Amino acid sequence: MSVDTKASLRDTFLPIRTATGAALLAAGTILGALLVALAGGGSTRSGRASGAPVPALAGNAAAVVSQTPGSSAAGRGGMAAAGTPAAASGVPSEGYAAILRSVMPSVVNISSLQVVRTYESSPFAMDPFFRQFFGDGFGELVVPRQRRALSLGSGVVVDEHGTILTNYHVVENAREVKVALADGRELRARPVGSDSRTDLAVLKVDEPGLPSLVMGDSERLEVGDIVLAIGNPFGIGQTVTMGIVSAMGRGSLGLADYEDFIQTDAAINPGNSGGALINTRGELVGISTAILSRSGGYQGIGFAIPSNMAREVLDSILKTGRVVRGYVGIEAQAVTPEIARAFGLPDAHGALLSGVDPQGPAQRAGLRRGDVILALRERVIVSDDDLRAQLSRFKPGDRASLTVLRDGRRLQVEVVLGEPPPNLSRPGRRRG
Repeated sequence: MSVDTKASLRDTFLPIRTATGAALLAAGTILGALLVALAGGGSTRSGRASGAPVPALAGNAAAVVSQTPGSSAAGRGGMAAAGTPAAASGVPSEGYAAILRSVMPSVVNISSLQVVRTYESSPFAMDPFFRQFFGDGFGELVVPRQRRALSLGSGVVVDEHGTILTNYHVVENAREVKVALADGRELRARPVGSDSRTDLAVLKVDEPGLPSLVMGDSERLEVGDIVLAIGNPFGIGQTVTMGIVSAMGRGSLGLADYEDFIQTDAAINPGNSGGALINTRGELVGISTAILSRSGGYQGIGFAIPSNMAREVLDSILKTGRVVRGYVGIEAQAVTPEIARAFGLPDAHGALLSGVDPQGPAQRAGLRRGDVILALRERVIVSDDDLRAQLSRFKPGDRASLTVLRDGRRLQVEVVLGEPPPNLSRPGRRRG
């Protein structure tokens, strides 16, 4: 046989031999797989389990399922189903969704129709005909007018009887108040009472059984605690924001007579007023009331009325229709660093008494002008605003135990609060 013929035959049969080898290799692989499958099937039928972890399918290389006798995974071949959602597998979702699902129906949207009285110049003031007959003084004539304005805000249902807590400025001078529930229903609300000195108001709707929020203890809040604000900013609908407690006991802001605000960086915007500030347990710890802003929008500083103050106002309004506060008969001012050094105090905390009503409870208890109030019921007094805010929670007949610094000595003085004098006008910001 010639060399060319041998080469031709080699070229003809080489591909055939290669194909045949590949086919045999594939057949062997299939046979091996069948034997493994049979062995595994026999093991499953006999009820044995190795207990070794088996990688989950569908590319989830990190997930493993342990085969155990009687488990659903073993009944399905010991593999976790591909693409199973986390909720279906019993893994809790991240964040605060579970808490908010139960809390958000208790926060409502409030719209109040307010009538604002304005004064405008008479449209005839510049008419020469009227000026000729009535004189130049006619141009100074003003005409009272009424303008309707719609105020939008938020509120919190605080009991199963349809009682709603909100801000006073949301419903101030309102002729009509409507409440929109989370389920879309709109109810007419009637005012029960209000307290402009803390910027709180109480409404009622004739719809018993509404979901309500549990009022928490705002005294337990600390700087750094996580809080969530729920409200209706800009009237766009219910919205949740999250932040931390930035500061406690904020005062001297000119927002109310009694200020003991919780400061937070949870986003609060116009329309959030009267909404809920809750902790991570879903408890109401504050009523959102104001923001500090140069632009009119959120800039990271918002304020809420503490729930403990709101609870006392709420209870008083529900019982008597108004807020009844005790009277001490003092005037106080802030302790500056200079005053602290003069009195030998380690820091500028406390409230310096600048005046004492000679007929008031403070005088009868022995308090004097020049005393420094350091603590009230063993709670440290930070400032004069703090003292006034704390005393505002006392009722006539309550006893207030004060720690007083006088002539370098600390004294304990107990004051029994009395009824405010009938001729006492609305106190100034530094009276209590």
